[in-house]
Amino acid sequence: MTRPMIPVMLLMIGSWTMNTAALERPLETLREDHPRLFLHNDALAELKARVESDESLQRVVRDVIARADNALDRPPLKHELRGPRLLHVSRDCLNRTFALALAYRWTNDTKYADAAIANLKTVCGFPDWNPSHFLDTAEMSAAVGIGYDWLYDVIDAPTRESIKDGLIRLGLEHGIDAYNGRGPSTWWMRSEHNWNQVCNGGLIVGALAIVETDPQYANEIIPQAVESFPLALKTYDPDGAWGEGPGYWTYATQYTTYGLDALQSALGTDFGLSDRDGLRHAAYAPVHTTGPTDLLLNYADSGERARRRPTGSMFWLARRYADAFIAAQEHAQIADKGASPEHLMWYVPKPDSDATAPLDKRFRGDVEVALFRSAWNDPNALFVGIKAGYNQVNHSHLDVGNFELDALGVRWARDLGADDYNLPGYWQSRRGGSRWQYYRLNAYSHNVPIIDGIDQDPEGVSKMTRFETGDDPFCVIDLSNAYADPVESLHRGLKLVDNRRGVLIQDELESSRPCEFAWGMTTDADISVASDGRSAMLTLDGKRLVASIVSPTDATFSVESAEQAPPQKTNEGVRRLVARVDVPATTLRFAVMLVPMPDGMTDLAPAELKPLIQW
Repeated sequence: MTRPMIPVMLLMIGSWTMNTAALERPLETLREDHPRLFLHNDALAELKARVESDESLQRVVRDVIARADNALDRPPLKHELRGPRLLHVSRDCLNRTFALALAYRWTNDTKYADAAIANLKTVCGFPDWNPSHFLDTAEMSAAVGIGYDWLYDVIDAPTRESIKDGLIRLGLEHGIDAYNGRGPSTWWMRSEHNWNQVCNGGLIVGALAIVETDPQYANEIIPQAVESFPLALKTYDPDGAWGEGPGYWTYATQYTTYGLDALQSALGTDFGLSDRDGLRHAAYAPVHTTGPTDLLLNYADSGERARRRPTGSMFWLARRYADAFIAAQEHAQIADKGASPEHLMWYVPKPDSDATAPLDKRFRGDVEVALFRSAWNDPNALFVGIKAGYNQVNHSHLDVGNFELDALGVRWARDLGADDYNLPGYWQSRRGGSRWQYYRLNAYSHNVPIIDGIDQDPEGVSKMTRFETGDDPFCVIDLSNAYADPVESLHRGLKLVDNRRGVLIQDELESSRPCEFAWGMTTDADISVASDGRSAMLTLDGKRLVASIVSPTDATFSVESAEQAPPQKTNEGVRRLVARVDVPATTLRFAVMLVPMPDGMTDLAPAELKPLIQW
């Protein structure tokens, strides 16, 4: 198996360049012994030497052994399809393999190795790894590659050959076909989202695991993967956020770090792939997009009420970019929620760091978000995030201008998250696509303006035109392009007011004719609208928040239900605080104040209403 020679040239993606001459002989610097991937034996020995003096490391080891003990009692893996997916068995296999193989390497207890090898034999006996949904194939290739490499010396020769045959036949051969335009799934290498990193990263791991006996796979996969990877890595540019949402940030970054560290650990180079500013800053995205409730800013197809969770990739990023703040952040996460095997293999000692992040942060890119808060490390702090960008980014909803709000320990304004990926037409996302018939995905469920009852344009683009920090930080988003006739211009401003104690949402509309304007906010709170309709008291978990209409004078609040009928998710008990107003003229300024009310608080600071251009 040969690959056409790559011309010596500079591969340019954005401002990043790589000399592809290094890919002519990708295996020239190969580390020949096993284990060659991620955690070498000398690095493992260093961890064992420091464990007695490092309480954080002790905790990580205990968590990994506990995961491995749990995996010992799991039933055998089965080849089961649900919709297009292999029932997430590939992820289960990966998690078991990491935990069991690392527990064996730490303890030398063969029960862990035996269980891991049994899992590898099982999946290598499957009829396929579902190549039509190539994420499954790539994830399984990573899982089997790690097990093969880490347990190489304890697997007997016939079993090793059988596992290697399964990895080649069910994984790597399909990868070669995909890179050469054959097979049921070939588009991912040209994609700019998580499929790129998962598929390239998983195949890199699998190919490098068996390279000493079958180098032809690595010789073909690595150059093409390294050429493909930057298409997705540029999505982190310029500030490190991820257009598919914080949940997919975790998944995409997981396989980015697998792929890059597999190259570095086995070959001594990642061919410059990690030399990108966006990736350098990526670890700050989960930090800033997590509210004081521990809930993520839930844009795009994030899971409902998705929370930040520990991820070993944060340690990799902290190590690669020598970032003590990120290391300290992830140590706090694992102390509270537990560590994974990746935290052990990429372990970074807990730093003596009291550094804090700024209260306000803007992430730029195809999807822009702005985050504001009143304090860090205060579960009752006020936090608000708002989204702009492009409605056609992978996994997007029609939600430009959407905001979410935490205060007093609860989330008041929320996003419902993804619906069932197997719903008919869920991925038909162009104009007129079936995706937009689903309530959770279209604009009607989101905290955005609706003009004349018309949904946002699925191909609409919005831009954050201003972002300023200070005593009264704010941002302004131009939403005009995301709306159809009669909208000529529509801008949304969001400002923290009254010493960061309240939030002002201000929309300014210019239309070509009279129309209806609807302001809406999705919430789990009980809502009591005042008799004049100008304000509403929201109560949730014994806490209170007041919403007040500042402008116009004839607008009033009402309460609607967000509940839907199956097969959509039903959103049981979820409400919408809504204000609808007829716009007889062609201009409108609509402003709402949202103020959390701690116990004993009764007064509200009057809102100072200025045109957005004067903010």
